[in-house]
Amino acid sequence: MVTTTTPPIRNSRRAKNASRPGDRVFLGLSKGSGITLLVIMAAIAGFLTYRAVLAISKDSTNFFTTFEWNPAGVPPVFGIAVLAFGTIVSSIIAMAIAVPVAIGIALFISHYAPRKLAKPLAYVVDLLAAVPSIIYGLWGAIFLVPYLDGLNKWLNEYFAWTYIFDKASDGVARNLFTVGILLAIMILPIITNVTREVFLQVPQMQEEAALALGATRWEVIRMSVLPFGRSGIISASMLGLGRALGETMAVAVVLSPSFILSGHILDPGGGTFAQNIAAKFNEADAFGRDALIASGLVLFVITLLVNGAARWIIGRRKEYSGANA
Repeated sequence: MVTTTTPPIRNSRRAKNASRPGDRVFLGLSKGSGITLLVIMAAIAGFLTYRAVLAISKDSTNFFTTFEWNPAGVPPVFGIAVLAFGTIVSSIIAMAIAVPVAIGIALFISHYAPRKLAKPLAYVVDLLAAVPSIIYGLWGAIFLVPYLDGLNKWLNEYFAWTYIFDKASDGVARNLFTVGILLAIMILPIITNVTREVFLQVPQMQEEAALALGATRWEVIRMSVLPFGRSGIISASMLGLGRALGETMAVAVVLSPSFILSGHILDPGGGTFAQNIAAKFNEADAFGRDALIASGLVLFVITLLVNGAARWIIGRRKEYSGANA
């Protein structure tokens, strides 16, 4: 019996392609881009850490638990308790409103709307993502705040027993609840666009197979579309959350800043990291700017943790899906 061996044509082609000048250049550029990004991130973190240490070392109180911001005082007194609370609460409100609505809009555009309606609607959603933050802020201050006053009174009347909707002080609706609604409107196009593109990538054969087995349109979405797009929904939500955490101008225009920590989200006042930096940076001296940079470092760390958690969740979902497959 004679056996013949065929040369590894495929491997030889890969080796030949890898040795081409264009491939080597592309590989070098790819590695260089990744390394450059890491260097930039490390440089930002190093700068923020250095300036933050200079400020925190002179803070006469606890930086993480103090409810006051007065770096120019003698001695300096400043802390991020109110800012951290306001940033997290307003972002949670925004996500609770925006994510379900964005998923619904994405499903409507990708699976329910006629093509003649889906394309214009998708175009309008894309345009909303391009509106500048200051425009949202002006619209929120002039239009949204007056019209939300009635909603605040209604929530206080019927849901004050929940504590968070108990309005303990009078005033217009320049509060964390209004900021959360405004942020939800701002991040809605981002989450919708990414989620819609993920839903459009669902294999057509999976949907047709489910329909052939007698599934309804909703059952197809529940069994095929949503499981396939779960990691994409998480990624889109984290993009929106990053926008909500770092939003500056819109929040600065709408919110009445104060350093009173209150669990009543309908009470006027509150603050966020980005809003406080934008409001106080120009009037601050050198030490005051270091204090603001220290608060920016905390926001930087929170953003990194949020994105890291999102990547971990997506990775776990992929491992789980691969194990089931």
